[in-house]
Amino acid sequence: MTEIHGMVAPGYEVVREAFAQNFVTHGEVGAAVCVYRHGRPVLDLWAGSADPRTGRPWQQDTLQVVYSTTKGATAACAHLLAQRGQLDLDAPVAAYWPEFAAAGKERIPVRWLLSHQAGLPALDAPVTLADIRSWEPVVTTLAGQAPIWTPGSAHGYHAFTYGWLVGEVVRRVSGRSLGDYFAEEIAAPLGLDFWIGLPESELHRVSRIVEPPPAAPPTAAELDAMPPELRDTLALYHDPAALPVRALSPATEPVDLNRADLQTAQIPAVNGSCTAHALARFYAALVGTVDGHRILDPATLAVATAEQADGLDRVLHLPTRPALGFGLPPAGVPWWSPTAFGHGGHGGSLGYADPDSAIAFGYVMNRLHVSPEPDRRAAELIQALRACVASSVP
Repeated sequence: MTEIHGMVAPGYEVVREAFAQNFVTHGEVGAAVCVYRHGRPVLDLWAGSADPRTGRPWQQDTLQVVYSTTKGATAACAHLLAQRGQLDLDAPVAAYWPEFAAAGKERIPVRWLLSHQAGLPALDAPVTLADIRSWEPVVTTLAGQAPIWTPGSAHGYHAFTYGWLVGEVVRRVSGRSLGDYFAEEIAAPLGLDFWIGLPESELHRVSRIVEPPPAAPPTAAELDAMPPELRDTLALYHDPAALPVRALSPATEPVDLNRADLQTAQIPAVNGSCTAHALARFYAALVGTVDGHRILDPATLAVATAEQADGLDRVLHLPTRPALGFGLPPAGVPWWSPTAFGHGGHGGSLGYADPDSAIAFGYVMNRLHVSPEPDRRAAELIQALRACVASSVP
């Protein structure tokens, strides 16, 4: 049985039990979960191995690359600038980034970058990892290319390009890179162990991502047994020229976030590194005051979390409900509160807040779940947490 470390406030023991069960039932390798309620931590747990190759144990300060869970932190930077009167979400992107007006993009407002409606989910041609590390070549490419669909007419997940698009607007407005702005204006006041562009001095704390072997393409018999819509979608994910693959694979070689040079770069859509505690504390400070600090005021938060679209995502081919940089819960999922908002990441990490129950949640792990089957790890934790809230635990 994996030893569980950390603290649990009275009444939240069932979440600890669910966390322990993830190691037994769902193949957890190393993970951490933290919950804030009314601005204070009520649960902070960690367990397992941070690096199965060496046996390095997961510690309280172990950092994890959280893939697209990073997007919530990136969005908060834009909303903080808007709250301070420095950025107008309804102004054209080109008002802040003049080069962006090329190829018919002069009227795209900033809010369409945040809500995945800009029609720029993929680059016209793959870039090198050196280009990604240096930033400028990628944003220059995005500024010059035409949208894939009529902006504002549909939404489609900007898996990588979201971070460059929003990040460049933040850079043009603030004079600082997205990672630096987040570090100085959000992470530092709250004492968050959360980085977008990790200092080299912290690399030794990062848990190693455990990837499953690549999935084999389905056989002809397996394809024949599938519903036509699922078969068509799956085919897109195995076609290098199709939009899902182009959006999720922007470089000429894999973006391997176990690489130190890609952890220290600033890739604001995908390479945030944090503890579960920092992730929960970040969301707690979005919906309330934490040790005297709050990131967004209620009016700004209401704008940030308002639904912008609902329906089939042009890239993912799944129904999604984007807000302005945050995701909203899909309809009909009983373990989600309808007032929750947040962002998950490739493989399973998740940060979210629920203003109605004053809950903020952070879950990070190193074993990626990459399968058509639902990942039950975060779901089990949230179901247990919701049961605690329903029983009126303070």
